[in-house]
Amino acid sequence: MDTNAKVARIAPVAAPSGAATSGDFDRSPASQQADDAARYRLVIEEGPSAGSYIYKTLDRLTGEVVRQLPREKVVELMQGPHYASGSVIDTSA
Repeated sequence: MDTNAKVARIAPVAAPSGAATSGDFDRSPASQQADDAARYRLVIEEGPSAGSYIYKTLDRLTGEVVRQLPREKVVELMQGPHYASGSVIDTSA
């Protein structure tokens, strides 16, 4: 799949001088969750067919794709000549 999306690696920002760095023991769970959430970035790319999109969660520190929806296998199926919505699962009894 060829996309026009560009991903740039982002360097971590150093704490300002004089900032308290006593460790994670003084931090609240909400503060830790906010830091964890800030580590990830959502990227939305155009899918292989018109009107389809691929959502990727990227780790800002490593550039790694943490999660992708739809999954890569489904994107491969979408590119096939016989793919149609609902054709992945046969729900007839």
